[in-house]
Amino acid sequence: MVAGLAFLATAVATLFAEATFKRWRQGRRPHEAAWTVALALFALASAALATGASTGWDRGVFRVFYLLGAVLNVPWLALGTIYLLLGERAGRRVRAVLVFVSGLAAGVLLTAPMSGKVVGSRTIPVGKDVFGVFPRVLAGVGSGLGAMVVFGGAVWSAVRFARAARGRMASPRPGPPPGRMAAANALIALGTLVLSGGGTLQGVLGHDEAFTTSLAAGIAVIYAGFLVAARPATASNRQFVGDVTGLRAQAG
Repeated sequence: MVAGLAFLATAVATLFAEATFKRWRQGRRPHEAAWTVALALFALASAALATGASTGWDRGVFRVFYLLGAVLNVPWLALGTIYLLLGERAGRRVRAVLVFVSGLAAGVLLTAPMSGKVVGSRTIPVGKDVFGVFPRVLAGVGSGLGAMVVFGGAVWSAVRFARAARGRMASPRPGPPPGRMAAANALIALGTLVLSGGGTLQGVLGHDEAFTTSLAAGIAVIYAGFLVAARPATASNRQFVGDVTGLRAQAG
């Protein structure tokens, strides 16, 4: 069951990454590029999980799974939130740092000593039983900070939408209307929470089925957020933003 769910998560993430990549090529919106990278990392991590669960883990497969899934995936997902909410200038700066950290993490995870029983096991190994302090710090900091950005973005989007609805501010830059941005970020945050919850269950209770189920469910919810953010603005959306802009001009 674990291998089947992991293969399902791999297939879903691959299809979603392809669709997001096509949208990025059409519009060259940087948040969609970041999300494409995040989805590709998720697909590769899920493929490593499927391989380990079906044929038995080895050290190389677990290194790939841990690097792409536990360390890098959430930070790249968070980069999309930064682009969406703070604009390209802030996004480029964070991307430069993230590229450096990604290279550092790859070097660390591909060379870090490993302990515990990994080779031949079909149970998902737990990072604290395999790696030393530094790889686990990278995973904790990367996923923790990334999740904080995603959740903070959801809250910020909700606040902006509430202010816009009261006629106190308009969307300051081109992009999704405030209401749609709030809904998109809320779905992405919910999907991230589902993924994190699955990791907690697997680490604490050892339920591999719960972990892999959360992967498939979480990535579906996250992609729903991508679809909401990418949907073209309707006439009512454009009228709403126009009305808010007019109210703001009159107030000035």
